[in-house]
Amino acid sequence: MPTRFKGYMGRMLQIDLSARQVSEYPVTDEQRERYLGGKVLAARILADLITGPIDPFGPENVVVITTGPLTGTGAPMATRFNVSTISPLTGLLASSNCGGSFGLHLKKAGYDGLVITGRAEAPVWLEITEDGVRFHDASHLWGMTTSETQAALPPRAGKLVIGPAGENRVRFAGLASDDRMAARAGGGAVFGSKNLKALVAYGRKTVPVARPERVKALYKEWAQALRSHPITGNQLPRLGTAGLLAGMQAHRMLATRNFSRGRFDQFDAVSGETLAEEHLIRNGGCAGCPVHCGREVLLPEEPPNAAETAAAAAGDGRKGRRVKGPELETLVLLGPNLENADLSAIIRWNYLLDELGMDSISTGGTIAFAMELNEKGLWENGLRFGEVENLPQLFDDIAHRRGIGDLLAEGSRRLAQRFGGMSFAMQVKGLELPAYEPRGAVGQGLGYAVANRGGCHLNAGYLAVLEGLGLEMDPHTPRGKAALTILMQDLMEGISAAGNCLFSSYDVFPAPLLHRPNGWLTRTVNRLLPWLGPAVALIHRLPWLPMHLPGLPVTRALEAVTGMKMDLGRLKGIGERGYNLERLVNVRLGVTAADDDLPERLKAVEQVPGDPRTRVPLEVMKRQYYRLRGWTPDGVPTPRLLRRLGLQ
Repeated sequence: MPTRFKGYMGRMLQIDLSARQVSEYPVTDEQRERYLGGKVLAARILADLITGPIDPFGPENVVVITTGPLTGTGAPMATRFNVSTISPLTGLLASSNCGGSFGLHLKKAGYDGLVITGRAEAPVWLEITEDGVRFHDASHLWGMTTSETQAALPPRAGKLVIGPAGENRVRFAGLASDDRMAARAGGGAVFGSKNLKALVAYGRKTVPVARPERVKALYKEWAQALRSHPITGNQLPRLGTAGLLAGMQAHRMLATRNFSRGRFDQFDAVSGETLAEEHLIRNGGCAGCPVHCGREVLLPEEPPNAAETAAAAAGDGRKGRRVKGPELETLVLLGPNLENADLSAIIRWNYLLDELGMDSISTGGTIAFAMELNEKGLWENGLRFGEVENLPQLFDDIAHRRGIGDLLAEGSRRLAQRFGGMSFAMQVKGLELPAYEPRGAVGQGLGYAVANRGGCHLNAGYLAVLEGLGLEMDPHTPRGKAALTILMQDLMEGISAAGNCLFSSYDVFPAPLLHRPNGWLTRTVNRLLPWLGPAVALIHRLPWLPMHLPGLPVTRALEAVTGMKMDLGRLKGIGERGYNLERLVNVRLGVTAADDDLPERLKAVEQVPGDPRTRVPLEVMKRQYYRLRGWTPDGVPTPRLLRRLGLQ
């Protein structure tokens, strides 16, 4: 539907795979102002189309792919696009974000998003151009890996594809765009259930902006700020996300042996420093990103030593494929969490899982749970902590649902329902937990429990960054954690809706606090943070903040690009609206307060024996969270809240 706002292409397509019909999906300017784009707009669309519980593998499931208004405008860290659907892993609304080029090319083709329904009779791939959508037979692509599929499709285009895991409906199968993954919650399995192998988009349209000169100057200033910040300008380019691993070890946040511990004796073998020193060829990253937190490494046939890697980087002719290196989550879930210290093996496994199209977080979490089931005699499967030589074959068996791989492909919650051990199945709402052990950061534990998509560190609000991985407020006190979690969740939802990478929000933390962690100002801030809950709660109750935050240029960028009024209060309001809208859809799908929970191990077992603070005091934080969110004790948004947000 045409729009008066810039930053949008003004068109969204609805594609019915069953009937092979394409039509316009209407989005009004009022909806653009209220939901912006990305996962928040996708939640609005799914709320309109999903009226009750459905079979995620049925033709009635809907896939919504959305960009943000900053996508394709050259904004720093704004190449993201979003995939939302009803997850086959959780049965709930789930979104997955990706930094591949598909979103950029979709806007070049003239579209802000896609709404995909139905099921094709046979495997298809779709070609999306300025002239519309063409259906192509994909039978020759079926069975190919993600890179083979992308190589077989038209060049110089944005691609979004599945691998064998998606074809075989592995419940945690993901989607690949270039070498980036929209991995979490099983979107690839939904594509497979719809016989949809790939989407290809290309065109020559440009994204309009309201104030070109202002946008150009602002983006230059923004990029410079990112490069000068201690996290986005130093830690992430130098060590990538893996740079957090050492801090997680120090703060007992490092998920080890299926989250039974928070530290791993051999952590340095898989740390960001070791990855950089022994395996890094060069930095990589999403298109147009000034940070380049991605790692490009040599795919090892055998573990290379530092000299061999240095020679390869110098271009001495040593043969080997340069591939994307593992991120923090992969390093931890396939490393310490399995009691594995073989970094070369993790690099190979990361590549293999991407090729199969499978989420490394859920893969590692499910295998760790299966290892403990075997250890406790609940399921004799032959899997043991520290014995990882046969994992490549196991990954392939999961992707093709062979042998025990067929059971592992169902995820840890379904394994626990079959074999027992729910108290140590590290999942929330069916989604396996990422790398942060919440007994070392209890606010992160609250976020896991209430996150809409399940065990997610980002939808959780990522309070770990305040509890030791940036600032160092008391990680064990429940004080203030509910209010801070809500604030972080709402802001991150709004940033994501704009089309930005969430790493862009790191600049909110003033550089002096991070440069001088032991300085008096930083120590004072850390001591005060737990006591700021009432002030943060007041901001939440009175959300009018007609200001721009210096470390959050996204609000100024949205004004300059779209021409709509934007400030910190409006951005937070968009995030709050989106978060509550996702909750409403999940309530419609059966979520209750009982689902906002953590595995019993994390609540009842002290991580440090004799120290009761090293358990997650979930119930006290959850009660506060519900009250401050404006939810009932059953976890349902109240009519008063819905009226305020315009969601009644």
